[in-house]
Order: sequence, then structure tokens, then C-alpha cells
Amino acid sequence: MTSWRLNGTRNSGKEMDLTAFYAGQLLGFAKTAVRSYAIGITETATPQLRETLQKQLNAAIALHAKVFYFMLERGLYPSYDLPKLLSNDVVIANKAISM
Repeated sequence: MTSWRLNGTRNSGKEMDLTAFYAGQLLGFAKTAVRSYAIGITETATPQLRETLQKQLNAAIALHAKVFYFMLERGLYPSYDLPKLLSNDVVIANKAISM
């Protein structure tokens, strides 16, 4: 059985950079949070709760932007290049299969 280090590498000496994986997970989490807070705002009738959810929504939007630009600047999410996006998806899927 192969064990993993905290930095995302195997103890076998083969380095594996999981930055894109974890950043993608965080981006998905932020996107889900934005949707969830927006739904919550439309379902509440309490002004105080609506205000709280709006603050949380704005924080989730800001987090999404930070993670998106982090990935974009490092070439981890070429959102304007569909062939590269699809190619990256294949690479990530193959990495997941090989784990």
C-alpha cells in the first residue's frame, strides 16, 4: 500500500503536484456555496437572516474569484481555451485512475 505525504506526494519518491486538483475542488465548493446562499436568500422571510446570507454570499463570490484567478494565472484553468480545458480534463482523469 502506498502512503501519501501531506504535500500530496507518495512516499515512493515520485512527486505529484496536486495543486490543480485541490484548487479545482475549492473552486467547485465556492461555486456551490454561491448557489446555496442565493437559494437561501430567496427562501427566507426574515430581514436579519437575509442580510446575513447576503454577507455570506458576497464572501463566497469573493472566494470564487480569488480561486478562479489563482488557477487562471497559473494555467490551471484555461477557461477561454476549450481544447486545452478538455485536454486537461483527460490528464486529470488519467491521474485519478492511476492513483
